[in-house]
Amino acid sequence: MVNFDFIQFGKDLGTRQLGAKARLALLPLLQNNDKVVLNFGGVNVVSNSFADECLAKLLIEMSLDDLKRKTTFAGLNPVAKESVLTALQRRYLAMQTV
Repeated sequence: MVNFDFIQFGKDLGTRQLGAKARLALLPLLQNNDKVVLNFGGVNVVSNSFADECLAKLLIEMSLDDLKRKTTFAGLNPVAKESVLTALQRRYLAMQTV
């Protein structure tokens, strides 16, 4: 199990550009490890745009079941948790209707 600490990208994660940067750093860990802890400790804000670009777009690379199996979350505050869940749900539903 390996940690991926989002605080390395800042306390306020708000842009798609930053989300893409984080996703590109996260992908090799997901590909090379059985389990990755997505650690949001110390992060204040996660925007819907960041969550979609960084996390929900992982559904393009892997199935929802694989994403659930390979990741676990830590340190998400309630507002950030809502942004992450909303982004994942929207992306998953959009991919089902295509």
